Amino acid sequence: MNHYLDLFLNYLLVEKGLARNTLEAYSRDIGRYLNHLEQEGHDSFERVGSLDVAAYIGSLKESGLSPRSRARALSATRMFHRFLIIENYCEVNPTSIIEAPKTGGKLPKVLSTREVEQLLAAAGGEAPNEVRDRAMLELLYATGLRASELVALRIRDVNMEAGFLLTMGKGEKERLVPMGESARSALVAYTASVRPALDRSGDSPYLFLSRLGGRMTRQAFWNIIKKRARGAGICKSISPHTLRHSFATHLLENGADLRSVQIMLGHADLSTTQIYTHITRERLKRLHQEIHPRG
Repeated sequence: MNHYLDLFLNYLLVEKGLARNTLEAYSRDIGRYLNHLEQEGHDSFERVGSLDVAAYIGSLKESGLSPRSRARALSATRMFHRFLIIENYCEVNPTSIIEAPKTGGKLPKVLSTREVEQLLAAAGGEAPNEVRDRAMLELLYATGLRASELVALRIRDVNMEAGFLLTMGKGEKERLVPMGESARSALVAYTASVRPALDRSGDSPYLFLSRLGGRMTRQAFWNIIKKRARGAGICKSISPHTLRHSFATHLLENGADLRSVQIMLGHADLSTTQIYTHITRERLKRLHQEIHPRG
């Protein structure tokens, strides 16, 4: 049955244009599902029923997988069975009546505007690493880029005069994102005085470089954010994605429309962006409870 996994991954690559990381996640999830079916003695998808799928999801719970991971596994299994039907490998979808595990509706963490200012100020010096770190943090908050998109930026991707950058998102889809004046100024300072010294070979195409002159990695940038957060006195756990969440939330709080935020974030589906409307409502509720005399 594992032969169908290769066919499915090729379908996702060609028809859906999914990114490599996404394909790897599907490969893990469906590979585990197919191994389960084979262990249970299944040799045909026509004989797989809803109880078999439910038993598989139950086995994931017993193995200690979180509700979120089990929900993702079920989502992958549903898409796999839809693929089997589309390609006429099977006529019945046993996942259609299986309910997804409740994930608790956990909302992503965001920083307040004051905390963002504190974080940016923590890299406010004139040392080369501070100038570089400030440019990265300013650009991340100004654009809502993913960490992987930020460290992959090349010099040619940024138009300083126009105040825009071009990034390659999930599914190899390009999008044009405005950067704002604060980020542009920080980037001008970095490229003028710091980056030339870091680029010892003089031919690196990447915008952000490490102290040794190599391309900045996601892990190294993660460590930079944690270091600057400690310096800012921010005790909550934050990551590069926290600034992406904060970017979207603050835009919506200040009147941006959902569709514009979706485009800037590079979300394929508007429903993915709608999570930030829940965040803004929750923040308003907390503000009301804290301030209103009868809250």
